[in-house]
Amino acid sequence: MSEAQPGQAPPPGGVCLRWLGQAGFLVRFGDLCLLIDPYLSDALGRKYAGTELPHVRMMPPPVRPEDLRGVDWALCTHRHGDHMDVPTLRAVAEKCPACRLVFPRAEAGAGGEIGLAPERLVAINAGEEAALGPHAAAEALPAAHERLQVNERGEYRHLGYLLDLGGARIYHSGDCVEYAGLADALRERGVQVALLPVNGRDEYRAARGILGNFTFDEAVSLCERAGIDVMIAHHWGMFAFNTVDPAELRAAVAALRSPVRVLLPSVETALVIA
Repeated sequence: MSEAQPGQAPPPGGVCLRWLGQAGFLVRFGDLCLLIDPYLSDALGRKYAGTELPHVRMMPPPVRPEDLRGVDWALCTHRHGDHMDVPTLRAVAEKCPACRLVFPRAEAGAGGEIGLAPERLVAINAGEEAALGPHAAAEALPAAHERLQVNERGEYRHLGYLLDLGGARIYHSGDCVEYAGLADALRERGVQVALLPVNGRDEYRAARGILGNFTFDEAVSLCERAGIDVMIAHHWGMFAFNTVDPAELRAAVAALRSPVRVLLPSVETALVIA
C-alpha cells in the first residue's frame, strides 16, 4: 500500500482510498467511483448548536460535495447524520445524476428524505449483495453499534460493507463493536484491508445517547484474529466529545507490535492498494 494524490487515478487493477474524515471514504477502482458514509456538510453542527454536545467540526471538509463528479455509488451504513448526511447526498446526487444510493432496508424512508427517485435506490439487508459494476460488488454484513439491532421484519439497522473490487477485498464496518462470529466471517471472506472506527465508548457518551465503537486495541485484535493484513483507523478527529486524542492514537500505532499494519489516514493524501 502506498500514498497518492487525492485525485490520482488508481493503477490498472488497483484501488485508491481517500479518507474524507469521520467514517467517510472515496473509493476509486478503474472508472468506478464510490462514496462510503460521506459527512461533508455542517448539518450536525447546525442541528446541535448551543447544546451540551455541539458537534463542532474539528476538521473542515476536504472537498465540497457539490464539487464531486463521476460518483457512481454512495453507500451508507446506517442512518446517523454523520454517516447518512442528507445535505451531502443531495448535492452529490444533483451533480452526479447516475449516482445510486445503497442503504439498509431497515431504513426504508431514507431515500425519500434525500429526494432520490426509486430507481436510484438500492435497499439492502445483511447477507445480500449489490453489484456495483464489472468485477465490483458490495456484500452487506451486520454491524453492532454497541449491539445488533433489527426491526420488526428482522432487517438490520446498522450494516458493514465488504467491497470486492477486482479481487481486492476491503471491509468497512460502519459503526461497530465486535459480535460473535464477526472475526470468522471476515476470515472466511479473505478480507485484506479493514476500515475500522477506533473512537471507543464510555459511560459519559452512553448516558447521552452516543453509541460507541471499537477501541483501538479491540480493532487491532479483530484484525489479528481475522487474518487481516492492513487496518485503516477512522472515526476520530471530527467531534471533540466523540474522538480519541490524535497524539495518543499516533503513539499507539508507533508502539504497536502486531502482524497487522495499522495506518492513520490523512485527508491530504490517498492510499493505493495495488
